[in-house]
Amino acid sequence: MRVLCTTIGSPSHGRAQLPVLRALAAAGHDVLVVTTPSLAAVFQHDDVRVLPSLPDFTPSTFGTGMAELMERTDLDDGQRHELMQRLMAEILSGPLARKLLDVLFPVAEDFRPDLALRDGMDLGTVLMAEKLGIPQLPTPSGASNTLDPAYTVEGLNTLRGELSLPVIDDPLAIAAHGRIDYVPPAFSYAHHLPGALAYRQTVNVERTSVLPRWVAELPTDRPLVFAAMGTALPEMHKRMAGGGPSAKLPVHAPDPTETLKTITEAAAELDDCTVVVATAGMPVDGTGLPPHVHLTERLPQPILLEAVDVFLTHGGFNSVRESLRTATPTAVLPQFGDQFLNARRTQELGLGRQITDRSPEGIAAVCRDVLADTAIHARTRRARLAMLALPEVESAVTDLEKLAG
Repeated sequence: MRVLCTTIGSPSHGRAQLPVLRALAAAGHDVLVVTTPSLAAVFQHDDVRVLPSLPDFTPSTFGTGMAELMERTDLDDGQRHELMQRLMAEILSGPLARKLLDVLFPVAEDFRPDLALRDGMDLGTVLMAEKLGIPQLPTPSGASNTLDPAYTVEGLNTLRGELSLPVIDDPLAIAAHGRIDYVPPAFSYAHHLPGALAYRQTVNVERTSVLPRWVAELPTDRPLVFAAMGTALPEMHKRMAGGGPSAKLPVHAPDPTETLKTITEAAAELDDCTVVVATAGMPVDGTGLPPHVHLTERLPQPILLEAVDVFLTHGGFNSVRESLRTATPTAVLPQFGDQFLNARRTQELGLGRQITDRSPEGIAAVCRDVLADTAIHARTRRARLAMLALPEVESAVTDLEKLAG
């Protein structure tokens, strides 16, 4: 079986795909990952072919529409969110889908895939699969969870007309063959798409993952708090370094350097804990930080979470799944996009708390509340049991083989 997989966005999207791609490759299937130059390294240690031919995902992909939307003063938060969802869907199902198809059709003509796995933000592959008559499934991502397919119908049907494909008015056609997830139904974060082919979240995602020795020497007579802000926002700001109009962020989001500064100040407040802060390579002044705070650029998060008492997180979907897998209570400080919905859903499920007071004192207070809340700890253990009851990811191979015929 030949499997074509697309990855755009941030490294977390690729890491979410790795467990399934490894299982397919280990079973002898030919896997081709079509991605962007900046994400190719995510797959470098795996037995898959990588074609870095997709355009890099930058703020200019969205034009100026979202930034202008955020500046409107005549909208309340609900109206702004609704319009943002619509605008995002129109971009993904229109100009971005067309741009991706320009690359994907020649690749598919040469590779002749039997099955397509796609990034949740890639709707071009939906049409490519329809044209080739093969199944396609979205892989775990915030876009798969939050994108309202009703807003994609018009744009996709316009492109279907250009491709001489029949019009499809069913919004769920974007997941006509289902979707892949690593979360059980009772703890699903998907807002619009139907049930998934669900498999057990893998703890060791990166093959070379190992904790540094200093972590093993941390004090164990006090709670361990781990703080991380993810990779998506720092990546976006890095790509904006060139400046110019196209570098303007498409959505309102905090400056990651300021967010990191606030997080480290909150860590300093937690003087009855040991706190590890992952900086994601962002600059931070550690001068004067108390000895219970430890700064590090990056750690293998899924492994460390097995020993963490509270996870102070931005609420990206990879981090959500990893905390579910390890029964780690969360204090969620969302930054942009689906992270706000994830924070709300985490609180609804009783797995943690959303942080609304974004001051150092407010962040520290929520972390302490989560530490003390026995109901949250019990609920996270329930989630871990549900995660462990899912089939191992290797069973996805048989399911996908059946779909591909």
